[in-house]
Amino acid sequence: MSDRTEKTRRLVGLSIFTALVVVLQVVATFVRIGAFPVTLTLVPIVVGAAIYGTKAGAWLGGVFGAVVAIACITGADASGAILWNLNPIVTLLLCLVKGIAAGFFAGLVYNLISRKGGDSALVVAGGPGGETGRRDTVAVACAAVVSPVANTGIFCAGLYLFFNDTFNTWMSGWVETTGNAANPLLYIFLGLAGINFLIELGINLVLSPVIKRIISARRKGVI
Repeated sequence: MSDRTEKTRRLVGLSIFTALVVVLQVVATFVRIGAFPVTLTLVPIVVGAAIYGTKAGAWLGGVFGAVVAIACITGADASGAILWNLNPIVTLLLCLVKGIAAGFFAGLVYNLISRKGGDSALVVAGGPGGETGRRDTVAVACAAVVSPVANTGIFCAGLYLFFNDTFNTWMSGWVETTGNAANPLLYIFLGLAGINFLIELGINLVLSPVIKRIISARRKGVI
């Protein structure tokens, strides 16, 4: 396959994944559990990062972050709009950084575990049942875990560090409603983002076999 053909396939593939990220995140804006919407875009971000590498993962994550930021600006994400009105620059950076990190680290972890450097995925040797195939399965699963951890972790850390007064106000309301202790970690896991995180993590893990098949199909030139 010529370099030009491969570049064209890469461009088309990234365009498709970019469109998926935009559509899924727009839909996710209206799927709210707790204070913030559930993220539905991490699967295409993980797939894109595994197939095309860390730069592609960062790009897709950045697109995801941009859509989240737009939702904050327009008020489609009510809680995000509060943060935007308090500090738009930090809110924008937080949206972009957490998204970029989710994609970048997914690609990085996948490449490290599958023992492939560079910016594209490794070609499986020895079939899906061989050592490389098993290692690739682990690489996909770990990338699927790292992506929501980075996304949720950076968001919660940023909220606590840069919007501490708002964080404490929300936590106080949660404590009054639930009767739980005023513990920041407890609030993060049970009130702020814990359920969302578990849903996002569960979706990624359940779809890990599908992600692996997509990656294998790309390597074989099927897609």
